[in-house]
Amino acid sequence: MSQQSDVKMSGPRATRGVLLLADISGYTGFLQAVATAHGAEMATMTELPAAYPLMTTLLDGIVTQLVPPFRLSKLEGDAVFAYAPEDAFEHRGDSVVEVMRGCYTAFQERRDEAVRLMFCDCAACHGLQSLELKFVLHWGNYVVQAIAGHEELLGPDVTMAHKLLKNNVSGVVGCSAYVLVTESATQQLEVPRQDSVAHTETFDHYPTIEANIFTLS
Repeated sequence: MSQQSDVKMSGPRATRGVLLLADISGYTGFLQAVATAHGAEMATMTELPAAYPLMTTLLDGIVTQLVPPFRLSKLEGDAVFAYAPEDAFEHRGDSVVEVMRGCYTAFQERRDEAVRLMFCDCAACHGLQSLELKFVLHWGNYVVQAIAGHEELLGPDVTMAHKLLKNNVSGVVGCSAYVLVTESATQQLEVPRQDSVAHTETFDHYPTIEANIFTLS
């Protein structure tokens, strides 16, 4: 499952815009539990347990909801990394978070349908229903670089957006699905702060990151 950016390959170029990561919370633990429960079968069977293609369906659904208005950069295991140059992202205000809210609603529907279709009744496979979705939305600078025939986004802001997936938000909202919107994205995209919780994160080599948390569940 792969999609290429609709931007033509060229030399390295610096630009700025919106960086988005959509990450399935609980993905790794879920697949580890399935592998433990079905390890003996997986060693001999020609087909993978149903949990694996169902996870692919969930990731496909996230991409379908986000592209457009975003462009898919790549899939990163349990996460979708997408972006939009500043002149190609028209959403402002309330509609910015609504894009993620719509994606989460579609994710819930696919997840719940996958649970209904799951023919295995073991506890590991039914852990599918505990999967949640979280988003990190940042505005910053990045360099588009062609590497091995695929466009990669590079730069400190790209690295920071990825670091923000490993955050302390659960201490504020528990296991709820959420959108973490950095201060730069809040300002550039005119995102209203009502119904959000102010939050900060710190990482080595970066100043304190100011952000707002919008819960989705």
